[in-house]
Amino acid sequence: MASPQTIWYNYDKNLVETIDQRYLPFQNLIVEISTLDEARRAITGMIVRGAPLIGVTAAFGMYLAARNFSGADFLADMNKAADWLKSSRPTAVNLAFAVDEALSVISEKCSIPQNNQQLFAFAETLKQREIEFSNKIGVHGLELIKATSETKKGKPVQILTHCNAGRLATIELGTATAPIYLAHLAGIAVHVWVDETRPRNQGARLTAWELGEAGIPYTIIPDNTGGHLMQHGMVDMVIVGSDRTTLNGDVANKIGTYLKALAAADNGIPFYVALPSTTIDWNLNDGVAEIPIEQRDDSEVSVMEGLLGNQVHQFRIIPEKSPVANYGFDVTPARLVTGLVTERGICKASREGILELFPEKRLKND
Repeated sequence: MASPQTIWYNYDKNLVETIDQRYLPFQNLIVEISTLDEARRAITGMIVRGAPLIGVTAAFGMYLAARNFSGADFLADMNKAADWLKSSRPTAVNLAFAVDEALSVISEKCSIPQNNQQLFAFAETLKQREIEFSNKIGVHGLELIKATSETKKGKPVQILTHCNAGRLATIELGTATAPIYLAHLAGIAVHVWVDETRPRNQGARLTAWELGEAGIPYTIIPDNTGGHLMQHGMVDMVIVGSDRTTLNGDVANKIGTYLKALAAADNGIPFYVALPSTTIDWNLNDGVAEIPIEQRDDSEVSVMEGLLGNQVHQFRIIPEKSPVANYGFDVTPARLVTGLVTERGICKASREGILELFPEKRLKND
C-alpha cells in the first residue's frame, strides 16, 4: 500500500520538506528544512514526532550539517553536530541510532563532497528501511486481526490504540496502524478506539485525521475511557507503538500507555506493541530504571489549542501559575505485553523472544 510520505527531499528546492504536525488537523502545512539547526528545531518543537520519523529527520540533519560545512575540521564539526542532534529529545532511541549510524558512513579518507554524498544516501536508505519495516510490521500484525475477525462472524474487530503510531510518526503506514490499514484494505471490518492522548492530543488530532483520510471507522475517546470499554467487552485488542524498547521487552511509549496495559491485563485482552527493530535499545535491560523519560514544557498541559470559527486559538484551561508535571512517556513492563510485532515477526516481550528474531544481536548481548 502506498500512502503519502511525511518527509521527503525536494530536489527542485534542494532541501528537506516535512508535514508540520503541530497544526493538523486544522491546517496541513509544509515546513522546509535546509540546515542542521532547522532539523533540530523540527525535532524539539514537535514539527516532527514519532521515533522512526525523528530518526530519519536526524539523518537528513546530519547531511545538511555536512553540506553547509565551512570550518577547518570536518569530522570534528560532524561530531559536534551529532551531539547537538542527540540532545534534542532523550527518550526516542531511533534518534541516537540514526545519528551514530550517519557518523559511521563518513571518513577522513573521503573528500567532503564524497562524505556529503554518503550522508545523503544514508538518509534516503534509512527512510526506505523504515518504510519497508512498517510494511512488514503490517503484514505480521494483520494475521492477529484476521484471527480475531474469524471469531467475530463479521462483526468489526475492536482495536484500541494510544497516541499516534501511524504514518505521521513514521514515513508510511506506521507501526501500530500498519496492521489496521492492511486489514481495512483486505476487507476485514475494523473499528478503532482512539485515545485523545493528552496533553498534546496526538490521538485526537493526528491518529483520527489519518484514519479518517483512509476511510477507517474510528471513535475518539478520553484517555480514561479505555478501562470501561474493556470491562464491557468492547475492546478485542490493544495495539500501540514504542519510542524505545529494552532488550528484556519493557516498552516506553506515550504517557498513559502503562495504564492501558494494566487495564488490558486485568480484563484478559491482548496488548501488542508494534515497533521496528530500530526502536529496540540493545544496551538496556530495565526500562523503568534505565530509559530516560522526557519532561516537557508546562504549557502543553496548561494550554489547549482549538478551532474557533476559522481561526486556531490557544486557551488556558487551568488556574494561572498552577504547578504542572508533564512527563512525556511511561514504561510498560514486559510482563504486561502480549507480544512485540516487528518487521521479522511477532515475538514474546522477553530477551529470549527478541534475540530469537534477531540472532545476530545474541553474541553482543550474551
